[in-house]
Amino acid sequence: QVQLAESGGGLVQPGGSLTLSCAASPENFRIGALTWYRQAPGQERELVAHITSGGVTGYADFVKGRFTISRDSAKNTAYLQMNSLRPDDSGVYYCKNQYIGRDYWGQGTQVTVSS
Repeated sequence: QVQLAESGGGLVQPGGSLTLSCAASPENFRIGALTWYRQAPGQERELVAHITSGGVTGYADFVKGRFTISRDSAKNTAYLQMNSLRPDDSGVYYCKNQYIGRDYWGQGTQVTVSS
């Protein structure tokens, strides 16, 4: 059974930082083209950041300069480093892995930015 497991969410004050992880298993289920999304209550799911299998990255305008997406092939894990967090960054963050033509989703991790 292939699996994507997100972790690293939590409660953080405005201006703080969090790093989310998205780990793929088993080992032969590789991180391919990986996208982070988020969904706030009552809102549609929106794209946050993307990294291609070749390492090219892209970001939504509302996170440019604050968030960084990366991958570690040895650990078969992708990351989302989030800095200068704002209350409107709150929501459930999901990773989606595209591998051999199929999309696989993680279960999500909650991020709450509040004082």
